[in-house]
Amino acid sequence: MSGERDVAVIGAGLHPWGKWGHGFVRYGTVAARAALADADLDWRRVESVVGADTVRGGYPGHVAGATFAQALGWQGARVTSVYAACASGAQAIGTARAQILAGLADVVLVVGADAAPKGFFAPAGGDRPDDPDWLRFRILGATNPAYFGLYARRRMALYGDTADDFALVKVKNAAVGALNPNARYRKPVTVEEVAASAVVADPLRLLDVCATSDGGAALVLSSMEFARRHGTADPVRIRAVSTVTPTYPRTVLDLPDIATDSTTAVGVDGGGSFRASIARAAYEEAGIGPKDLSLAEVYDLSTALELEWYEDIGLCGPGEGAGLVRAGVTALGGRVPVNASGGLASFGEAVPAQAIAQVCELTWQLRGTAGARQVAGTRVGLSANQGLFGHGSAVVVVR
Repeated sequence: MSGERDVAVIGAGLHPWGKWGHGFVRYGTVAARAALADADLDWRRVESVVGADTVRGGYPGHVAGATFAQALGWQGARVTSVYAACASGAQAIGTARAQILAGLADVVLVVGADAAPKGFFAPAGGDRPDDPDWLRFRILGATNPAYFGLYARRRMALYGDTADDFALVKVKNAAVGALNPNARYRKPVTVEEVAASAVVADPLRLLDVCATSDGGAALVLSSMEFARRHGTADPVRIRAVSTVTPTYPRTVLDLPDIATDSTTAVGVDGGGSFRASIARAAYEEAGIGPKDLSLAEVYDLSTALELEWYEDIGLCGPGEGAGLVRAGVTALGGRVPVNASGGLASFGEAVPAQAIAQVCELTWQLRGTAGARQVAGTRVGLSANQGLFGHGSAVVVVR
């Protein structure tokens, strides 16, 4: 693996997830100050602020970089604001990394925060007839949980997955979420409790689907030279950031049956899903493969979707995800723990913050400071998520 394009993670901080009744600026500011304190860095030394936007936050949410810079106290730093749906946080990380590698800044603060509404997310910004997700909402009436339910039912039909397999994902994530002081839900659950929860989108139940939450996350990134000067001899490093878009089949005749085929209409030429292409681009840039992973943080919008991620990031072949969770491979103490933070199952979605929070967790794990949820011997971590309008991201973090 080459480290020529590494940037250092010298600070990480979160505002705990929950429903606190405040604005997103408060959550992001708390997280930013926590990250600066973790880096032992005065705010005035930050040369650039990259904010992950939240379109639900009004005009301040659309210019999050400037909003957080103002809240922390204007000191002349350049500002950038990034919106990419669920990938906003990772695109903010990628933007900060690019600024550092281009020599535009030695140290950059990345911040994302959200004050999410209760219930299903509604499309923001008015009609979007060119957006396939808007069309799904408007024409099919398929809210995100309905979409997740279709994924789950498809896995049951193709691979023989069961509702108990999905429930095991929630049980696994709730067990480690109970150990995480920043998680919203800190209570272990059983398969029986998942099965007894209300049906949301058959076969998924309430405890199979993530909540919407308030929360904030921040990172302080720097050049490797700055980190050494600052006294961080062996920092956690970001080695790759993938923000690729889907690749459609070349001709109409190549279009698969999205209900039955293993390649979706947002697949890659020659097969494989969009999520797989996100991970593959990150692996290629970092010069690693799935076998190099110590752990991963993936976007478990539903329990069934986490099983898809196992396959898409290369931990196993198609249809083998349920076997991994049954065998404990992805649990704390397993061969490749997935969502040692507790995942969205324990946090819920605070959209622009979540991809940043994933990298915070990987940072603490690779430092060996994750406490009771620490994964032993961590050297390489991957984060991955997927959002509206073809947005997706993966980040490779190494030590």
